[in-house]
Amino acid sequence: MRTLLSTRLGRRLRSVVAVATLGVAATFAGPGLAQAEDTAGTVGDVTGFHADGPEYTLDAGEAKARVSFVSDETFRIELAPDGTFTDPAGDDIVVPQGAPPATRWKDQGDRYELSSAKVTLRAYKSPLRFALFRNDGTELWSESAPLKWTADTTTQTLERGADEQFYGVGMQNGRGNTSLRGQTAKAEVNYNWNDGGHPNSVPFYLSSAGYGVFRNTFAPNTYTFDAPVTAAAKEHRFDAYYFAGSGKDSTKDVIGQYTKLTGKPFLPPVYGLEIGDADCYLHNANRGERHTLDALKISDQYVANDMPLGWMLVNDGYGCGYENLAETAKGLQKNKTQLGLWTEDGIDKIADQVKAGQRVAKLDVAWVGAGYKFALDGCKDAYQGIEDNSDARGFTWAPESWSGAQRCGVQWSGDQSGSWDYIRWQIPTYAGATMSGLAYTTGDVDGIFGGSPKTYVRDLQWKSLLPVTMTMDGWAAADKQPFRQGAPYTAINRKYLKLHESLLPYLYSYAHEATETGVGAVRPLALEYPDDPKAATAAAKYEFLTGENLLVAPVYKDSTVRDGIYLPEGTWTDYWTGRVYQGPTTIDGYSAPLDTLPMFVKGGAAVPMWPGIRSYADRTADSPLAWDVYPQGSSSFDLYEDDGVTRAHRDGAFATQRAEVDAPKSGAGDVRVRIGASKGSFEGKQSARPYAFTVHTGDAPRQVALDGQPLRAYTDAAAYEKAASGWFYDRDDRGGVVRVKTGKLSTSRAFTLDLKDTAAVGGAVPGADAAVTAPAGQELGAGADGKVAVDVTAGTRDATGVSVALTAPDGWRAGDAVTVDRIAAGTTRRVEVPLTPAADAKAGEQALTATARYDASGQGRTAQGRFAVSVMPKPPAGDTWASDMEWLTSANGYGPAERDRSNGESGATDGHTLTLAGKTYTKGIGVHADSDIEVYLGGQCAKLTADVGIDDEINGYGEVAFSVEADGKVLWTSPKVTGASATLPVDVDVSGARHLHLKVTDTNGSKTGDHGDWAAAKFSCG
Repeated sequence: MRTLLSTRLGRRLRSVVAVATLGVAATFAGPGLAQAEDTAGTVGDVTGFHADGPEYTLDAGEAKARVSFVSDETFRIELAPDGTFTDPAGDDIVVPQGAPPATRWKDQGDRYELSSAKVTLRAYKSPLRFALFRNDGTELWSESAPLKWTADTTTQTLERGADEQFYGVGMQNGRGNTSLRGQTAKAEVNYNWNDGGHPNSVPFYLSSAGYGVFRNTFAPNTYTFDAPVTAAAKEHRFDAYYFAGSGKDSTKDVIGQYTKLTGKPFLPPVYGLEIGDADCYLHNANRGERHTLDALKISDQYVANDMPLGWMLVNDGYGCGYENLAETAKGLQKNKTQLGLWTEDGIDKIADQVKAGQRVAKLDVAWVGAGYKFALDGCKDAYQGIEDNSDARGFTWAPESWSGAQRCGVQWSGDQSGSWDYIRWQIPTYAGATMSGLAYTTGDVDGIFGGSPKTYVRDLQWKSLLPVTMTMDGWAAADKQPFRQGAPYTAINRKYLKLHESLLPYLYSYAHEATETGVGAVRPLALEYPDDPKAATAAAKYEFLTGENLLVAPVYKDSTVRDGIYLPEGTWTDYWTGRVYQGPTTIDGYSAPLDTLPMFVKGGAAVPMWPGIRSYADRTADSPLAWDVYPQGSSSFDLYEDDGVTRAHRDGAFATQRAEVDAPKSGAGDVRVRIGASKGSFEGKQSARPYAFTVHTGDAPRQVALDGQPLRAYTDAAAYEKAASGWFYDRDDRGGVVRVKTGKLSTSRAFTLDLKDTAAVGGAVPGADAAVTAPAGQELGAGADGKVAVDVTAGTRDATGVSVALTAPDGWRAGDAVTVDRIAAGTTRRVEVPLTPAADAKAGEQALTATARYDASGQGRTAQGRFAVSVMPKPPAGDTWASDMEWLTSANGYGPAERDRSNGESGATDGHTLTLAGKTYTKGIGVHADSDIEVYLGGQCAKLTADVGIDDEINGYGEVAFSVEADGKVLWTSPKVTGASATLPVDVDVSGARHLHLKVTDTNGSKTGDHGDWAAAKFSCG
């Protein structure tokens, strides 16, 4: 059966593939291929040598090789098997590099040595074989065999070091942030936008040995990182640039050299770092008759729900045009949102569109054309079209791009379906792409198909820590804006969107850094911790760094617990609770209720923030700049600012301001924060502004002074909030935070904040803080009195006078705090705190906060823990239809599971009357494999009866198995059931079962037609 999903996806792909197939082949065929004979060959002995300044040519019989130095650490090797050099890419990818360096050469008998001030390339004579050395004698790479070719391929073969690791090759879906050693990676178009695909390929890789290689071509490339390493391109010529990294950050240096050659990442406008929204608003076949101006109603809902929105694509759908463009642009701008357009019909109208208000271009059909060259040209032309017709910065998105596209656009991974697996494989994808100079990579929140409120929340959480992301509506069964899911999902989505908004100065500073270094904000651990043996392995695969300071470990399973969080060397503070960890360490059992993204801040961090805003445009001349400080040793952060929208920064209209922190490396002492003068100017720069600080010390200071003058200390939070300046130690905030307000200060002068007699992050006595956790899997009944278990573990000092309380949701009733006189150092005490959910509490997960107040090391302290409990509905009584019960979870292979009807298509309630072997049923559940429906029996039921089979709507095909599972045990499994099988009766003893799962699984690897029915499914209960 052809599903609606495949129909829509097919529509989206057919025009792409049809246009691309011949065009891609045409682009890959350079002049060398046209002239090649159908023979294989290998470079032989050197028969001639010619030097021409920084360019050297080596003859090897008919073949010729050419070495050209670009800088002291970058050079190019070309090979022409027939002796004629060609350059199909020309200047499409490589940007002008300026004057080449001074070089020299020597004939050492068995080899020529071609040297710059930093490196020496050895060209061995018999046969011609290359090896690269730094001038201190360190070998970076060596060919294990000469260059070889066939009629349509050239291959380089390199020795692989014993511990050498490899990264890059662009966006490699499902991998890339850990080493590619032992794997094969392809740089070519394949239109697989899911796990294992490689959209936005880049023919560039880098090695932990300190070098990188870029193949200067639009042809497909295959890299096999075995022993030896082979790098092959589908063309009868060889053309590669090599980069020799230097210094302790040699990997970053290699990325910098590569992006100097192919173009540094562009600096997006600030609104481009805010979330985007895409849909078709003109004659939308999936949503009924609409008009372009209807986009304004959606923009209004973002405002009404207090959610950021930076830009909107108003015509994203095949066949979707637009009307009233200028009026739409003005309406969006009133809501602090910019207009974007999808380029279904090309970019020939971009001048008029930009003049009407367009500021974002998403490239689709227009980017395919004749292969990757056309893709790159489309990116550059759309980017330039915005800049040529407005004062705005170019801002494009594309799902298939190539080397050089980092200078003009965001690389987006294409059309996917939301699921837990979608979250899982995207985590390593984007951090891995940073290793190829792609500074802005992302995917749609919860995909454009499928998904669920839970997967949407979990996906949005971690994508809020990417610089860019967007949500796509109109293709799924229901719209997917972040305010659509209702409680509690909307509130959680708002929390993370506003967290992203508050982090804009941090993210924008890293965006500027990328324009100088080529290194994006989202980073694999291996980039920042190259000497950590676990950073290159699966131990760090499903986490990443945002900048140097924030470590993010997304939840990618339907769970409230995250295992396997690896923290590298250093001190790491839980962003939400303030609990401090010493790395390297691996955290298992981290409590992550639905509203909690596991996120940790590195000791020494000083994170600039814009507190409380919905849009960057909410900022005024009086808006504060906040610094979130985790003092440890000496550290600094450089804040970058400009007008955020125009291109004036390219002419020097920007400012930088440095924050420096000096603190003990550990334990007690003074903390000094110095904010330097803001250097530079731009339109709209604040001449003066208030500053706010949150300094995570864990111990109250004796005094806080601004430029040597003591600030007023407040003992009451409310009084502090009303004051224009002063400080307050909040022991209940994340383990103990010093809050400071300076009042308005001139940005043209530096100032110093001194916190006397306090501590580095982790407190005056490191490890003395207690930890609050809770066992997983706790359940409460709606309206029923219950208790919640909380574990308090003392640190390196006894915790005395311990009082444990729960923060109850509205309508719930929490009992009095439970007290414990003493918890000995290093031991755990479990307490049970009374808690009664509201009578109308919705079944499902509820996040709770447990707070322990106690004394340790002579000071009053507070520790908090976040965890989830499950609220259960009342157990069924008497005979109860499964379709009438509340479903705790409902996973389905295609569309939603249906109550009292067949699965049908992707929409809700679009199924038909349940029918098995000609018999119809008024009650039951219709699903599509793989499916899992969970109900709560509470031990009150004795039997489940049903008739099962594949619904007649499938007309005889499909193949599945049914099963009934309870509390982790399989109670019953069917034999294989096909569309031609007889109806199978079910009669299962479910006595004592609390949580029961009705599952349907595919059995033949093809889920087409797997429409399983639980017809007349009924529980007999007490």
